[in-house]
Amino acid sequence: MQTRTVAPTLLLAAALFLGCADQPTGLSGTVGGPSFQTAPAFDDGVLAGQLLAFGSDRAGFFNIFVMQQNGMKQTQLTNVPGYNARPNWSHDGRRITFTTCRETDFSCEIYVMNADGSGQTNVTNNFTTEQMSVWSPDDRKIAFVSDRDGSQQIYVMNADGSNATRLTDAGGILPTWSPDGARIAFETDRDGNSEVYVMNADGSNPVNLTNKFASDGFPAWSPRGDKIAFRSDRDGNGEIYLMNPDGTAPTRLTTNGADDYYPAWSPTQNRIAFASNRDGNFEIYVMKPDGSLQTRVTTNPGFDADPAWAIGVAK
Repeated sequence: MQTRTVAPTLLLAAALFLGCADQPTGLSGTVGGPSFQTAPAFDDGVLAGQLLAFGSDRAGFFNIFVMQQNGMKQTQLTNVPGYNARPNWSHDGRRITFTTCRETDFSCEIYVMNADGSGQTNVTNNFTTEQMSVWSPDDRKIAFVSDRDGSQQIYVMNADGSNATRLTDAGGILPTWSPDGARIAFETDRDGNSEVYVMNADGSNPVNLTNKFASDGFPAWSPRGDKIAFRSDRDGNGEIYLMNPDGTAPTRLTTNGADDYYPAWSPTQNRIAFASNRDGNFEIYVMKPDGSLQTRVTTNPGFDADPAWAIGVAK
């Protein structure tokens, strides 16, 4: 399976020809602005790991939803024509950053919103493709992917979008921070095929962790920092694997003839969410870190993917 990046020509064409879109608003009707103080989508005091955000086209366009970890109480957070997906929770549980391609922006941009979908704010404002945003462990920075310099590279910026700094020169997508904030793992095809690399948080010392004649990608660093989950087709089709942060001891977790991708750790490190089409269309599944108890948590004819756990405690 090819990496599911945002295809600029297709998604931008869709966003630009969908007709007039409303102003970026949450379902509460609040016009997007730099206000991140409202309550989360569920009751106050939501514990880390109780909620999963995800992207889905079940409403006709790709939008972001949130649900309990067992699939209950599925709630739509964005409601804007175009593409709204790849959510990532801040570590305090109050904000979500995501990728969106909207007619009003004329490009794909990085947004930040409150956990209830309100206050949707464009933090990149750049007429290029910006995508795949993830919070740093201290929530002060956001790593993301941009082609503003002509090719897809990884950048880091302040959480308000200021001071964007390029980290890679040879290509990179799908960044994921180590829990101490010192390193970033990412996917790159700089060696001729997709591999998982790790680099220092300033972009220095990039190292190939996978080194396989296969497609390896979608890295996800575990909360304790001792494992990296990733997707690989080294055994014939896309499956979820674990490895140590130095690339040793790769272990296959899923075994089926379908395509499994986009692993996401729960904050307690006792579950991994992922997307799979094993039941005919892409849905969200959850399993234990040893691959056992694989459980489907969405059941919808739409395309459900991009799972992201609530990391912190929202009050």
